[in-house]
Amino acid sequence: MRQMNWVAIAVVVLAGTGIGAGTGRGQGNGGGEEQEREHACSEATLQGAYGLQFHGTRAVRPPFPPGTESFSGVAIRTYDGQGQFTQISNIHGSVIGVEAEVESVGTYLVNEDCTGSHSAQFVPTAPPVTDRFVIADNGREVRFAVMTPLSTMNSGELQKIHVRP
Repeated sequence: MRQMNWVAIAVVVLAGTGIGAGTGRGQGNGGGEEQEREHACSEATLQGAYGLQFHGTRAVRPPFPPGTESFSGVAIRTYDGQGQFTQISNIHGSVIGVEAEVESVGTYLVNEDCTGSHSAQFVPTAPPVTDRFVIADNGREVRFAVMTPLSTMNSGELQKIHVRP
């Protein structure tokens, strides 16, 4: 009889700590769904100014001869929290050279799982650029990779600026 009491106590203790079948984190306990809702992302997750650094390769555009160039750049991208952004870029290409203070606008979509996409036409004569991104550190960082045009291989990181502790 004494042994049965210890078994009962062990079962209660294990159930209370979440160790055992169906009592841990995840589906079925309600805590996981509540926690996911607290951390769900939306367009409002991205709001304000972000410093952006990027690099890659791209097709050379007229009036330069056809080909591909390496480039790198920095920018300030400002999100409105509702799906649109503005950007001021400074880019150095190995063929085209320096493009300073280039202004552009674009749109973005954010999924609940903190992934999303940007779309913009950074150069009026070039095709629109689309990328996929992931939001990290509660919206303080964004990492992206360009998907189109296919001739552009570009990735970069954005970090929130003007953040007050």
